[in-house]
Amino acid sequence: MTSHVEQDPDCEPGFSAGHPARPSAGDESGGHAHDHGLQGASTATGKHRKRLIIVLSITLSVFVIQVVGALISNSLALLADAGHMLTDATGVAIALIASLIATLPATSKRTYGYLRVEILAALINGIVLGVIAVVIFVQAIARFGTEVEIESGIMLWAAVFGGLANLVSLLILRSGQKESLNVRGAYLEVLGDLLGSVAVVVAAIIIMLTGWTTVDQIASIGIALLIFPRAISLLREVAAVLLEGTPKGFNLDATRDHMLAVPGVTEVHDVHAWTITSGVPAFSAHVTVTDASWDERGYHDILDELRACLHEHFDVDHSTIQIEPASHGDTGAHP
Repeated sequence: MTSHVEQDPDCEPGFSAGHPARPSAGDESGGHAHDHGLQGASTATGKHRKRLIIVLSITLSVFVIQVVGALISNSLALLADAGHMLTDATGVAIALIASLIATLPATSKRTYGYLRVEILAALINGIVLGVIAVVIFVQAIARFGTEVEIESGIMLWAAVFGGLANLVSLLILRSGQKESLNVRGAYLEVLGDLLGSVAVVVAAIIIMLTGWTTVDQIASIGIALLIFPRAISLLREVAAVLLEGTPKGFNLDATRDHMLAVPGVTEVHDVHAWTITSGVPAFSAHVTVTDASWDERGYHDILDELRACLHEHFDVDHSTIQIEPASHGDTGAHP
């Protein structure tokens, strides 16, 4: 989301494009049928559903191949990479299910519908990712000091295949990872898998050339250390959404400045900005306008300009704005 502060014609007094003319006094409907609901909201994960399905198919195929290769070669590093692939597949499957549930309509008990299911899915994904990292680390430490025979050839080819598949998945998810936490979670997992596959390839080559099998445990620990920080990063972003933090990249001060630039607006207070789900920011504020503007322009025109500014400059379509004439505060009705 952008957060520019410079003036724009949309915020100037003569702005009229993109919204209907002010209704006459006898028009009870007000001529404004703004949709303030979220029934038409398209979640960021939903937009990339086909890509997630392709990645899920690739990931499951690689998982099966790497498990078989790990069992035959007796490589803990390859098995760790396969375990991470399973985590990827689970995370993508959860994201897909969540994106479908999120399309269910809002109800009187769930006014935002099920959009937050995607965030809960990302939360589960992050937790599972962290647990897998810890388990891999513990198993690698426990294996130190033991004599292990590893079939490095099978280990190498399984890792190479996994790496190429991860690279394809990474390219598929690259554009969507900036829009959705779930897609970003899948992207980060695939990226970790790619790095993990590289580590396994290097370990396999070292074992083939030197016979030093301890490098297998070292590679396993390296994979665990790659996974864990990404799990923490994903959980931190999920927490920011669940705690109703200001959306990433959203400049609240700049937003207030733009709203104050609308003719007649004297104060913007009780400002809140949060994220309902990835790609669906929300905003609310109380706006005080001069009595003269209230009488001359009417609240419809002022509201249209405020909403246009929010849409143009901050990519916010779901906004709740309460407009108050300055005299309302003078009566003491607003503390």
